Amino acid sequence: MKVSEFLASNQPKIVTCRRADTLQAAASLLYSNRIGAMPVVDSSGRLIGVLSERDIVSALSQRPHELMKLRVRDVMSAPPVTCQAEQEMHDAMRIMLNHKFRHLPVVDTDGRLRGMLSIRDCLAMQLKDKELEANVLRDSFIAARFS
Repeated sequence: MKVSEFLASNQPKIVTCRRADTLQAAASLLYSNRIGAMPVVDSSGRLIGVLSERDIVSALSQRPHELMKLRVRDVMSAPPVTCQAEQEMHDAMRIMLNHKFRHLPVVDTDGRLRGMLSIRDCLAMQLKDKELEANVLRDSFIAARFS
């Protein structure tokens, strides 16, 4: 399955932030939307980075006295590692595994943000595939017994 196909049927609204946003405002967005990472976009909506819970925890542990002054640009991961919307889901999962990411921005061929994949999304897709496979095998077994 292509990433674009998966996103078309499973993607909620994309929550983004800007590099000049305060870290506190960005953390509030993560919390209120119950997400672990979000794309950082410029004024034209182009992806320039990713802000994750891990980035915030790192800032908290390394710069605790500056925390209230920090901006997204100070702690975001940039440049972002991405996958293309037309790549296969297993390719996107491989990127996440190789980089030890739990979230991966998806871009189109022009570099525009199309969505975010999470490890939870990938796991849910694999579980559906395995359930379908088990049902097909069960049905094949039953059909073979009665033919």
